[in-house]
Amino acid sequence: MYIFNNQSMCYFENRLLSQGYNMIGGIDEAGRGALAGPVVAACVILDPGRIPEGVMDSKKLTPRLREELYKLITLNSVAYGVGVVEPEVIDEINIYSATILAMKKSFLNLKVKPDVLLVDAVKLKDLPVMSISLIKGEEKSVSIAAASIIAKVTRDRILVELSKVYPGYNLQKNKGYPTPEHKRLLMKNGPSKIHRFTYKPVAEAIKKAKYESGKGELGISDRW
Repeated sequence: MYIFNNQSMCYFENRLLSQGYNMIGGIDEAGRGALAGPVVAACVILDPGRIPEGVMDSKKLTPRLREELYKLITLNSVAYGVGVVEPEVIDEINIYSATILAMKKSFLNLKVKPDVLLVDAVKLKDLPVMSISLIKGEEKSVSIAAASIIAKVTRDRILVELSKVYPGYNLQKNKGYPTPEHKRLLMKNGPSKIHRFTYKPVAEAIKKAKYESGKGELGISDRW
């Protein structure tokens, strides 16, 4: 039985245990709505008796608490895997397909494979185990919530490192999301190669940059 301070978030896990499933994985992603950087997914198999207190939807946690829970989840889980899909691939195959790809990568990167998956919103196919899609899964499943924390912290760390290479966008603060400041800096400096060229604010910045430089149109396959 899954033991947790919020037992309502263990309903699906305990139901699956009662049906004979032993290794239950939760999958979630981070970065679908960002203008820059990769989309990142995580798959986590929690130890039912060692679930860190306070696990919840990553969006409801402060950065400090996310970091603390990241450490506890990675130390106490049965296994976890991460999948990363870069911006150029997102532009090529679209964000929905890139999200599915990142989720599949996170599953494949597990050292221990689950026999069933709980997935936030997305329906996964072509995997060797059954998967169950839950709308707002990070609020209903402790396994998905744990995955949301791993995905979010991993992606935030990537964006902090990218901010050192591309300092003109304050990525260490906005993490690539379309904040007013990020959009302003994007229009001022033009896009970098880690921006998603198919996203509307980036496409508008491309048009502005090319118009001002007199170089004509830029295709999404041509990156800065």
